[in-house]
Amino acid sequence: MDPTAAVTTAVTTNVVVALVGLAGCVVLLMFLIVRWKWHVFLALLLPILLFGVLPGVQRNNFIQAFETGFGKTLGAIGIVIVLGSIIAEALRHTGGVQVITRSMVRLVGAKRMPFALTLSGFILGVAIFSDVAYVILNPLVHSSAHVMRVGIGTMSIGLVGALQLTHAIVPPTPGPLAAAALVGADIGKVIIFGSIACLGGAVAGWAFGQFIAGPRLRTKPAEEFKDHGFLEDDTSRALPSTLGSYAPIAVPVLLISAQSVGNLVLEEGALLKEILGFVGWPVVALSIGLWLAFRNIGETENQTDTKNQWIKDGLKTSAMILVVTGLGGSLSEILKGTPAVGFVADLFASYGLPAILLPFAIGIIGNLLTGSTTVGVITAASLVAPMLGPLGLSPEAAMLAGASGSVIIKYVNSSYFWVCTSLTQMPVKEALLGFGGVTFVGGVASFALVWVMWAVGLV
Repeated sequence: MDPTAAVTTAVTTNVVVALVGLAGCVVLLMFLIVRWKWHVFLALLLPILLFGVLPGVQRNNFIQAFETGFGKTLGAIGIVIVLGSIIAEALRHTGGVQVITRSMVRLVGAKRMPFALTLSGFILGVAIFSDVAYVILNPLVHSSAHVMRVGIGTMSIGLVGALQLTHAIVPPTPGPLAAAALVGADIGKVIIFGSIACLGGAVAGWAFGQFIAGPRLRTKPAEEFKDHGFLEDDTSRALPSTLGSYAPIAVPVLLISAQSVGNLVLEEGALLKEILGFVGWPVVALSIGLWLAFRNIGETENQTDTKNQWIKDGLKTSAMILVVTGLGGSLSEILKGTPAVGFVADLFASYGLPAILLPFAIGIIGNLLTGSTTVGVITAASLVAPMLGPLGLSPEAAMLAGASGSVIIKYVNSSYFWVCTSLTQMPVKEALLGFGGVTFVGGVASFALVWVMWAVGLV
């Protein structure tokens, strides 16, 4: 079922009640997270429930919309989020991150390590949470800065920005997967055009770190990593091959993208289209990726116990994303049954504002106030999903615009900011310029490319 389909019964027909409910949900959500430090699950659940007790709200219709939105959203994306989280655990523990980074260094050369790290971040952010990936790569950042005789800012800024971009924008990372489900976007199209936007944003972030912010930052690399051999052969463990390391990421992405391309160019009923439709279904594609990830387990390890541990860790990681995504679906479904949707769309039309600015702005606000990219992208998708028709926005454009906004900007209320700041040993003032700056530059550059692709009809 299309997540953007309208509910058959109205939650309320009162415009004032609808707008008060919409504004109250947003303000209370941000207040509970920022001021009282509530977990995002409870901070999102309480405003939705309070919406239901407003005068003029039809309680039975409200309950129906809540349950329909929650179940419909998780039915579309729940298994895929879990599979993606398990694949991330596999890449983390098998050494796939190290192998992928080595391949990027070989591609562009060790003398261009900041760019190699940026490209590594662009790829790894698709599958691994950005803070986890940075923790793994931190020794290489310091040791490379020693070798190239540059500051830690020059070496790290492009990587920090690239990891955050693909983490926020390109499935199968859980955040963008959830947002795509909420607006009913074609995941294959989101992968293709989101990757284009992210690549442009990552290159812009690398240039910012290399030529603008990096030379102005004085922090030197840590001495403890001076002789760290991250890129040297490690005889203490058997690393997977380059092909084996890329396969769990690349194969699902290619299969999902091929399904989308097949839907565009192949005739209805064609055998190839049916085959691509099944193997490119995200549940199947990610299952194949998981099987490929399991093949990288070392022969000396207890494979059954290792797989089970990855699954347990992946389930823990994905649990929060699942419930927040479901609640986002509930809020979206509730808003569809109110006149707030038409009011906001008419407001944008009356002022002549480009519709694509709305999800972008919501993504920025969600991230700035909460420090969470996931909250930013899911909030943008939840609020904009019922307005797509009146605004004249495609699901893909709305999702990519909101996701681009959700990385702007990382500063002191972001856990990712503190992970990168503490590991690089930068003073907060320098980190605000370097890491705050690169997430601003990368997010704006990515959004600019999304806007261009929307304007010419690609998304």
